[in-house]
Amino acid sequence: MSTPVLVALSGGVDSAVAARLLQEAGETVEALFMKNWEEDDDAEYCAAAADLEDARAVCARLHIPLHTVNFAAEYWQRVFAGFLAEYEAGRTPNPDIVCNREIKFRAFLERARALGAGAIATGHYAGTRRNGAVELLRGADEAKDQSYFLHRLDQAQLRAARFPLHRRRKPEVRALARELGLRVHDKKDSTGLCFIGERRFRDFLARYLPETPGDIVTAAGRKLGEHPGLPFFTLGQRAGLNLGGVAGAGEAPWYVVGKEPASRRLTVTQDRAHPTLNVRELEIEEPHWIAGRPPPPARPLRARVRHRQPLQACEYLAAGRRVRFAAPQWAPAPGQSVAFYAGDVCLGGGVIARLREPAQ
Repeated sequence: MSTPVLVALSGGVDSAVAARLLQEAGETVEALFMKNWEEDDDAEYCAAAADLEDARAVCARLHIPLHTVNFAAEYWQRVFAGFLAEYEAGRTPNPDIVCNREIKFRAFLERARALGAGAIATGHYAGTRRNGAVELLRGADEAKDQSYFLHRLDQAQLRAARFPLHRRRKPEVRALARELGLRVHDKKDSTGLCFIGERRFRDFLARYLPETPGDIVTAAGRKLGEHPGLPFFTLGQRAGLNLGGVAGAGEAPWYVVGKEPASRRLTVTQDRAHPTLNVRELEIEEPHWIAGRPPPPARPLRARVRHRQPLQACEYLAAGRRVRFAAPQWAPAPGQSVAFYAGDVCLGGGVIARLREPAQ
C-alpha cells in the first residue's frame, strides 16, 4: 500500500470533493477532522458536532478512514491570543492567515506525519508548482481563490501540501459532490472567523476584551456621540456607529477615519474621498517571501489588501518595506495583510504597519 495522503476533512463540500479527486488520482486517502474551538453557550454557532457527523458520512461514502484531533489549545495559543492582542492595540488582524500557517499547515502537518502520511491535502482553491522552489498559485476560480489566506506558508509546508481543487470552480465541485451522493453537496460555505464561524462580532469580541468607551468626534473635534470601545471598529467602517440622529447624518453616511487609543477617541467623516480612506502607500512589517527572498526591485507586481479584492498594480520598495500602489486603495488598516503576486504566482506578503502616503 502506498503512503497515504491525509485530507483535512472539515465536513464541508470542498474538502469532501478534494478527498474524492485524490482517490481518482490513485492516491491512498485518509482523513482527519480537526476541532479547534471549544464550544461555548452560543448553541446556534457551535457547528463542530454537526460538521463531524458530516465528515463521518463523507468518509463512509468514500470508504476512507477518519481520524480526529483536538487542536483547541494550540489554536488559542498560536492564533486567538494574538488576535485579541491586535485588537487591544487598535489594529485589525486577519486570524485566518495565522490559522493556516500555525494550525492547518503546521499542527495538522505534524499530526499527519505522526500518523504515517506522506502528504496533506485541503479543499483550498489554490495550487502549487515546482519551479526550483515550490510556488503558490492562485485558484482557477477567481471568485473562490484563497491564495491570499495562504501567503505566509513556507517551502516545507507547501512541499507537503496538495490542493486538488486548484483547477476547479465551485459549481463544478458542488455538481461532482451531488453525483457522488455526498449529502454535503449543497451545504452552505463556512464564513466568519477561522474555526469559530459566523458570530455577532461585537458581542463575541466583548466576551474577551473589556469595554473601553469613548467619544465619537469629527476631524474638527466636534463630539457626535459615544462608542463602546475602539476594538469594535476599523478604518472605513460605517455600520454600528449609531449616528442616525446626528445632524447631517441623513445627508451621507459616516466613516471611521481614525482611532486614538490614548484618548479613546474615534474619528469619523462623511467624506468618502477622505485621504485616510484612499491610500497609495503602505509600510509593512513581518514580510514573508515564499521563495525565501523578496522579488527583484524592478519586477512589476500586483497585490491585494483583502480577500477577493481585484489585484492592484504596485511596486515593493524593500529598503523601507513600503508598498506603493498605482491607484488609491480603499481603507486599508494596520493589522490587515497585503499579499503580492506576479502573474498567477503568490509571492508572499506582510502585515500592514502604517499608512504612509494618503492620495492627493
